Amino acid sequence: MKPVIHIVDDDESYRTATARLLSAYGLKVEAYESGDQFLSCLSDCEPGCVLLDLQMPGQSGLQVQRQLRERAPLLPIVFLTGEGDIKASVDAMKAGAQDFLEKHTSTAVLIETIERALAQYERQRSEHERRQEERALVASLSAREAQVFELIIRGRLNKQIAHALGVSERTVKVHRHRVMEKLGVRSVAEVVSIAASISPVERIPSGRNVPASSL
Repeated sequence: MKPVIHIVDDDESYRTATARLLSAYGLKVEAYESGDQFLSCLSDCEPGCVLLDLQMPGQSGLQVQRQLRERAPLLPIVFLTGEGDIKASVDAMKAGAQDFLEKHTSTAVLIETIERALAQYERQRSEHERRQEERALVASLSAREAQVFELIIRGRLNKQIAHALGVSERTVKVHRHRVMEKLGVRSVAEVVSIAASISPVERIPSGRNVPASSL
């Protein structure tokens, strides 16, 4: 799917001119006259990046940014403004904006900034999909396998796991093998890497808790 550059600006002449410019560079563009209009269409928006005006009637750019952090956290934001100041720039960047440019910035700088934003989106999308796949793999573990998984990432040896769970080492080896097989990994380091990207709550849902004595 081709990424879309979402232009959110109440200045019709600027919005139209920028849309034409980016279209001439082969980019797919959608334009909105306000943050409210953009947010109302957000569920139907195609991925890409947002060129967001700072000062607009209704919700300001910073207010829209706050909502996007909740509703579309992967969507990079580039602020464009004719009234930028240091505080607004700092606030925007602290909140995760990709960049902050004045509207009269050169075409070359604008295109370069958009390309960086799209590259960031692709990296974040790939990472998000990877984490989702890993969560699904961990969720596929049985209750006992999940317990063994937790003890493996805590560095416990088979003998220690067997003692903690009250089973034989042979049984632990069987469960350990199944855990590695289901996760599609071959080393403990890979198991730990998967665990690092998943919160403890997601790793140990109700009914799959590790015995307190093994902590």
